[in-house]
Amino acid sequence: MSKNNAARIAVLIPCYNEEVTIEKVVTDFRRELPCAEIYVYDNNSKDRTASIAKDAGAIVRHEPRQGKGNVVRQMFRDIEADCYLMVDGDDTYPAEAASALCDPILRGEADMTVGDRLSNGTYAEENKRAFHGFGNDLVRTMIRWIYGYGFEDVMTGYRAFSRTFVKTFPVQSEGFQIETELSIHAVDRRWRILDVPIVYRDRPEGSTSKLNTISDGIKVMLTISSLFKNYRPFKFFNLVSLVLCIIGLIIGLPVISEFIQTGLVPRLPSALLATGFIFLGALSFATGLILDTIAKNDRKQWEISVYEAYTHGKH
Repeated sequence: MSKNNAARIAVLIPCYNEEVTIEKVVTDFRRELPCAEIYVYDNNSKDRTASIAKDAGAIVRHEPRQGKGNVVRQMFRDIEADCYLMVDGDDTYPAEAASALCDPILRGEADMTVGDRLSNGTYAEENKRAFHGFGNDLVRTMIRWIYGYGFEDVMTGYRAFSRTFVKTFPVQSEGFQIETELSIHAVDRRWRILDVPIVYRDRPEGSTSKLNTISDGIKVMLTISSLFKNYRPFKFFNLVSLVLCIIGLIIGLPVISEFIQTGLVPRLPSALLATGFIFLGALSFATGLILDTIAKNDRKQWEISVYEAYTHGKH
């Protein structure tokens, strides 16, 4: 890594009850990135995570708002660097891959690099938690269908970012949805993304995951739907409009057929219901048109903020 000595690299480690692993994580990244500043943000841990991290040489800060998304929001606000390397404090990601993730950022070749656990099969071999792999595949499929971009690993917590990406990223998530939000934001705003295969290892004995497969999985799906609506309102409301119109036609076609044959409308409630669904479909279509104009104006304003962040970063 030729530019490491001149560039400011910040290693960001959000933590909640990771006293079993945090010392090794901090030590490993100090070894691999000796010139980097290592930040551990303690999120109301009930154990000795903060004190162990401090003794290991990390800069420890505290975030009282519970949830990984809240921690990442504060990290991005607080810290100034040229490259931000974010990693979980559970010792599942190899510090040896730090240079491979940071180098494309420092060379200006990527705005976000993604530590891909899936391509080489190590996640499938090491992960012992049911349905996590299925959930990752489902999210990948949804993003590919909505945005046309195929991530190798959407849910990974090992990523590196450019300063401009970090300072123009509007964090909305509170919890573990943050990885999904980062991925969708990067695709929608056409940032340069690079997948970097890494070797994944499962948590060591005594360390427990804070991720709830069912509840957090539902939150991730809701986040995808919300961001789809916000980023691509025309496509989102067109789909809603299509569904409503199909329902209206299913209800209304027998009524129309009967009217053509007899000239009568004996099933008036069905006719009114069908008309209501068609009306709602048209209203959804119009809503999509209006919100699409607003979204395009928002995108223009965001692009201006990116230019300003680029200019600020060069001074």
